[in-house]
Amino acid sequence: MVYDLITILGPTATGKTSIAACLARDINGEIISADSRQVYREMDIGTGKDLNEFHEKKINYYLIDIIDPSKEYNLFRFTGDFQSSFNEIKKKGKFPIMVGGTGLYLSAILQSYFLPEIANNEKEFGELSSLSILELKKTLLELKPKLHNKTDMTNKDRLAKAILIEKERIKTSTASFNLHSLNIGIRLDREEVKKRITARLKKRLAAGMINEVEELLKKGISSEKLDYFGLEYKYVCYYIDGKLSYNDMFQKLNSSIHNFAKRQMTWFRKMEREGVEINWFSPDNYSAIKNFVSARLNET
Repeated sequence: MVYDLITILGPTATGKTSIAACLARDINGEIISADSRQVYREMDIGTGKDLNEFHEKKINYYLIDIIDPSKEYNLFRFTGDFQSSFNEIKKKGKFPIMVGGTGLYLSAILQSYFLPEIANNEKEFGELSSLSILELKKTLLELKPKLHNKTDMTNKDRLAKAILIEKERIKTSTASFNLHSLNIGIRLDREEVKKRITARLKKRLAAGMINEVEELLKKGISSEKLDYFGLEYKYVCYYIDGKLSYNDMFQKLNSSIHNFAKRQMTWFRKMEREGVEINWFSPDNYSAIKNFVSARLNET
C-alpha cells in the first residue's frame, strides 16, 4: 500500500507532539494539527501547543494559531483547511503528518466524511418546506435509498436540509478526500496517564494559565465562550469569577481532564471497530515507532 499520510493520535498527555516532531524531522515531514482548540490564537498554555517541539527541530506546522477565539471554527472548515494544508505539503515534496486527539476531526479525515458546502438557497429550501413530511421522506429516499440516519425523518426543516445536502453530493460527484494513512496510536497505562495529567496541570498553572484566561476575558472573550472551550478555560474562568476556590478548581479540572482522556480512548476504540487500523506504541519507545514507520513506508 502507498501511504499518503501518517497520523499520530492518542489521549491527552501521552506525548504525541514530541513524537510527531521527531518523526517529521526524520522523514522530511510537516505537521497538520487535528486539535479543535489549538486553532485559536492566544490560547497557548491551556491548549498545550508545545510549539517549541517544532521550532527546535525546524518543523513547519499547519492549523495552529489560525483564528481568533472570538470567531467560530467547525468540522467543515477543518476538513477544507486540512485538504489545503495537505496539498501544500505535498507540493513541497514533504510528507504530511497529522497529529492530534480531537476524535471527530481525526475521523473526518481517516474515515472520509463527506461535508459538502450548501449554498444559501432560500428559494429551494422554501419549496421543499412546503411539501408534506411524507413527500420529503419519499424525495430523500429516492436520492439516497440506503439512508442510515433516520432519526430526523419527522422534522421538516431537517428533511429539507438533508435533501439539499444529498443533491449537492450528487451534483458535485465529489469523492471524499480518500487517503491511505499509516496510523500510530500513543497510549500509556491509565494510572500513568493520570499522573502525567496531574503533573502537567500543575506545570501549566505555574506557567501562567490563569493569567492567560484573564487576558482573554479582558479582550472581550465572554465567560460563556470560555465555558464552550471547556476544561482549562471553563474551570479557570469559574475560579476567576469566584464560583470555585483554587483547590476546588484544581480538583474538578484535574478530574475532568482524566475523564476526557477516557472519552478519547473510547472514541479511538470505536474507530478501530469501524475498520480504522491503529498501531499502538508507548511514547517511551520512539525508536520502535521510527523503525515501524520506516519499514511500512519502504514496503510501498
